[in-house]
Amino acid sequence: MIVESIKKGLLAGLKTVWTLGKVIFPVTLLISILQYTPVLKWVIHLVAPLTNLIGLSGDAAIPLVLGNFLNLYAGIGAILTLSLPVKEVFIIAVMLSFSHNLLIESGVALKTGVKLWVILLVRLGLAVLSAVVINLVWHGGSEIAQFGLANQASSHISGTVPILLNALGKAAWGVGKLALIVIPLMAVIQIMKDLKWLELFSRGLAPFLKVLGIKQNASMTLVAGLTIGLAYGAGVMIQAVQEDNVSKKDMTLAFVFLVACHAVVEDTLIFLPLGIPVLPLFLIRLITAVLLTMALGQIWKRIDLQHGKEAVYEQ
Repeated sequence: MIVESIKKGLLAGLKTVWTLGKVIFPVTLLISILQYTPVLKWVIHLVAPLTNLIGLSGDAAIPLVLGNFLNLYAGIGAILTLSLPVKEVFIIAVMLSFSHNLLIESGVALKTGVKLWVILLVRLGLAVLSAVVINLVWHGGSEIAQFGLANQASSHISGTVPILLNALGKAAWGVGKLALIVIPLMAVIQIMKDLKWLELFSRGLAPFLKVLGIKQNASMTLVAGLTIGLAYGAGVMIQAVQEDNVSKKDMTLAFVFLVACHAVVEDTLIFLPLGIPVLPLFLIRLITAVLLTMALGQIWKRIDLQHGKEAVYEQ
């Protein structure tokens, strides 16, 4: 039984890597090349005036654009090269925790059937709203931030062929990392499914999911996103839609929660080099995710009840 479960899980993992790799490889390749063109500089110049509206200087546009187009590492790397006040560093960190790696994470999210406008509205909306609230509420943090790690100068690559090879390497490594995580993960999950362990786990999460307005069969989607993130957890989410009959409503609510709060360990600890308090950062993400999902769940429930779907909620 275990051998069959492993085979089935590995096959599911390979299919998932193929599905997501078709998104991750070209996007990573394109953005890696664009770093060496005027395009990103033009985007940064375009965004700079908007940062002033949320209490940030023009320089803040650099980590915001890089973090959203690339990933948190790129955004944090940019912050480490700037002299910014503590308040601005914290605002940027909160914004990037909600909204980062938009192209890849939005692309894989679409594979689960969640609407693109929902993902972008929640992520970008939370990023901007959090910046406005922190800027209005916090009146301190004017001192220049002292970063926990020394600044690292990024290596510069010149020439068409080296840039293209570097971009191809990054794209291939992106898919490789996905395979290293997703394939064994899917095998383990398949074993847990066949041994009925996931049923026990889902029942344990049921009270929390009920508060959020999400059904029990979406538990693995939530756990995968919380622990390993949207991109790497998308394989589990896709399988949940296909095999566990997770409804469009429950998948959307789970994703609303996860776009606000995912990869909670890595995406929180990664900000330690900035020297900012990471516990408030984590609590902001978690509380926002819970309140937003609960509110949306209640709204969705009321709409369904008005359309004569009471029986669904009586079960």
